[in-house]
Amino acid sequence: MKFFTASQIARLDQYTIDNEPIEAIDLMERASLQLAVWIEAHFDASHHIAIFAGPGNNGGDALAVSRMLAAKNYKIDIFIPDSGKKFTNSFLINLDRLKKRTDVKPISWINDAPLPKLVDYDLIIDGLFGSGLTRPLSGFPAQLVRHLNYSGIPIISIDIPSGLMGEDNSGNDPDAIIHAAYTLTFQFPKLSFFFRENERFTGKWEVLPIGLHPEAIDQTPTPWRYSDFKSMVAILKPRGKFSHKGTFGHALLVAGSYGKMGAAVLAAKGCLRSGVGLLTIHIPKSGNQIVQIAVPEAMVNMDESENLISGIPLSSNYKAIGIGPGIGKAVETATALLALLENYHGPLVVDADALNLLSGHQEMIKLLPEGSILTPHPIEFERLAGHAESDFERLKLALDFAKTHRIVLILKGTYTSIILPDGTCSFNSTGNPGMATGGSGDVLTGILTGLLAQGYPSNEAALLGVYLHGLSADLSVSNACVSEESLLASDIADQLGKAFVSLKSDPDFGKAKKKSQI
Repeated sequence: MKFFTASQIARLDQYTIDNEPIEAIDLMERASLQLAVWIEAHFDASHHIAIFAGPGNNGGDALAVSRMLAAKNYKIDIFIPDSGKKFTNSFLINLDRLKKRTDVKPISWINDAPLPKLVDYDLIIDGLFGSGLTRPLSGFPAQLVRHLNYSGIPIISIDIPSGLMGEDNSGNDPDAIIHAAYTLTFQFPKLSFFFRENERFTGKWEVLPIGLHPEAIDQTPTPWRYSDFKSMVAILKPRGKFSHKGTFGHALLVAGSYGKMGAAVLAAKGCLRSGVGLLTIHIPKSGNQIVQIAVPEAMVNMDESENLISGIPLSSNYKAIGIGPGIGKAVETATALLALLENYHGPLVVDADALNLLSGHQEMIKLLPEGSILTPHPIEFERLAGHAESDFERLKLALDFAKTHRIVLILKGTYTSIILPDGTCSFNSTGNPGMATGGSGDVLTGILTGLLAQGYPSNEAALLGVYLHGLSADLSVSNACVSEESLLASDIADQLGKAFVSLKSDPDFGKAKKKSQI
């Protein structure tokens, strides 16, 4: 799913108004109805609700929702602060409609009057300021935002928490931003929702469709994507009836060292469960018995060293190579990695200790084959590219790093970002906090290597692999016997089959691929 900047969304709104065609006030009515339906589904009419409406279209949404909730017998009070700004036309139309109801009387007050007492309310709806904000709130608006936050009452923000900007908040005032429990955003998420530093403002966010014009969405360029179920169904390849193990590639995993053979086992399980035809694992001699017993489906290639990786034998049979899980940072291993980079020119998946070796030997980064996939978590990425003060700044560094080195960068996190060399960035929609466990990244390395070996291009392998990895974790915790706290990396590998089944059960699975073959 594509998503856009705040200014682009405003243009999409206008295109919809001009070309559907639909009046601006009716588009607002459509959006407000979605809000009202969501609120009714989550909060019954016993809740006493305070609704705050600012002077713009965000406030117009709040007034329309007020009218709809009042019609459903919700007990509401509407507050309209005088911020010194002119009311928009849509705001005034909705205010006039609201005033026709005899059971609702909006409360207006000027900025030097006492702020309303909130002790009797169960819920606050924030419709003060929308996504068009370009500078921090100050003065009376900031004072009001702090007042609402300090109340301790759950807040629902319309489209975006008041005070939060749609993209860059590095210069914003965190004390002048609403702390929402829920953010109900229209049609698309905002870029700022994907950054860890903004979670305290957005709370749980949900996208509400409002029917913006599909032609405008298709034609508007944007580097931002949200990896959703349908987009992954389109990537996943159906298997031919006469396929055989050679059809699905031969992968090599370089993994493990003394005391860390578990990383090799987990990566191997992820690779095999991804559908690869053949897998060879290159490990130190001391790990042979462990791997042969734990992963009998894989072939083992033993290093000359007993306890570490000292050399990597190459073969033209390998369609993809993954390196890093548990290999350590020994000098011999760094030398082996350098030799691999100098002599192998196919796609690589680089993770864990291989990333740390690159960080310690920056001259090797320029040797990465084009289209290689790097999978750092934030600390590993900082070692590669430098310190960042926020997720937003880290994303900018990551975009530049991927473009400069012509690689695919998977920056792991709550919304793992998949960054392509062309500047496109997709945020993953699957996964849960249970994945913060040792070995989870090793399983991902295996999945990615397996998909590359099967012939998926690097960008598709990265998008699909990250999605399946997170979906497998979600399916694991949906099992009554597994919780986020008890989730193991091996659980993620074990649930990959169900993740594939989930995608393949979609009615659209395989259709695009079949059409392209006709």
